[in-house]
Amino acid sequence: MRRVLLALLFAAQIAAPAASADLAEPIVIGPGAGAPAVYGGGGYIHDTPAAKTVRFSANGGPSSLPSLGAPSRIKDIATLQSSRDNQLIGYGLVIGLQGSGDNLRSAPFTDQSIRAMLQNLGISLQGGQARAKNVAAVIVTANMPAFVQSGARIDVTVSSLGDATSLTGGTLVMTPLRAPDGEIYAVAQGPVIVSGFAAQGQAETVSKGVPTSGRVPGGAIVEREVPSQFREDAVLTLQLRNPDFSTAIRITDAINEYGMNRFGKRVASEQDARTVMIKRPDNISSARFVAELENILVATDSPAKVVIDERTGTIVIGQAVKISKVAISYGALTVRITEMPTVVQPEPFSNGETAVEPSTTIDATQEGGDVATLDGPDLETLVAGLNRIGVKPDGIIAILQGIKSAGALQADLVLQ
Repeated sequence: MRRVLLALLFAAQIAAPAASADLAEPIVIGPGAGAPAVYGGGGYIHDTPAAKTVRFSANGGPSSLPSLGAPSRIKDIATLQSSRDNQLIGYGLVIGLQGSGDNLRSAPFTDQSIRAMLQNLGISLQGGQARAKNVAAVIVTANMPAFVQSGARIDVTVSSLGDATSLTGGTLVMTPLRAPDGEIYAVAQGPVIVSGFAAQGQAETVSKGVPTSGRVPGGAIVEREVPSQFREDAVLTLQLRNPDFSTAIRITDAINEYGMNRFGKRVASEQDARTVMIKRPDNISSARFVAELENILVATDSPAKVVIDERTGTIVIGQAVKISKVAISYGALTVRITEMPTVVQPEPFSNGETAVEPSTTIDATQEGGDVATLDGPDLETLVAGLNRIGVKPDGIIAILQGIKSAGALQADLVLQ
């Protein structure tokens, strides 16, 4: 009997790696053996990442984490690492301004740019300095999304570089947009749309928004596409927008459950609070595989936070915020000082002088001062308790900071 048990145990140890080989074997990510030649070649906007080995672990099973929030789709809480944007930048000129352009004396680079542009157009300037006030030097920026092809259009943002007062009514002339590798990936041109305005007179100035910055919707045409190996990726990387270990585990469990039903094997492995690695099966394309996974519903989680913006008085309290039982006394002391000087006249036909006698009235009042008990087991109770005290947002900010200092606020207090 003992020999039979030993034989069964030995057979189980041999069979175990074979059953989970799809997740336990090491996988090299990066320009290693079998990687496409375009991956390590020129043309990539960013430096080629170093190869790394990822080992999927088949140990453990579905976790029993509590479900707190409403379920969300994976596409709404995580992004693919291979579908990242790329930033572009360029220097150009905006023309057609109504006297609100750069002063060419204080912005000599604008004058140099005008001369260079005219020379490229076959117009030669014979000495002297241009006095145009309808031209402004600008910096043009854009984000080029992933998977865009040559000929696609993207939006660009235009920002004044010199001392121009407004870009309203201007037109951006042809501006090449470069990436960190120095190559041109798009060319921008078109009318600038400015949401702000400024009006100035001799005694008053009225402005709204930022008139020295605007956008050109669809103003850039992509001239070169970024090489991508998305279709050849054997391992896909999901990155959570809000890092959280519980959410990463739930995503892994949900994808593995779907993988068992759809492909008969587990395909996901969590790496940390932000990263989930997914091994694509061989009999499905990357695009179709991601399309199936991104609509899976997952219950999200996040740490308790209270965000305070003291400049605007904005307070944002997360759903998971709790406050231990604490007593609060809040009162505002108001001191009002009123000066009412009295003019004293001398008697008739006397040698007296008119004098001013000071008269000061001081009134001190204190509002509130009652001691209230605050206990917030959930968000609704916490908000109701703060409203019951009857304080304004600036007072609530001071109260929350005091509760945090007392150790009764079970959340992270973020000050902006």
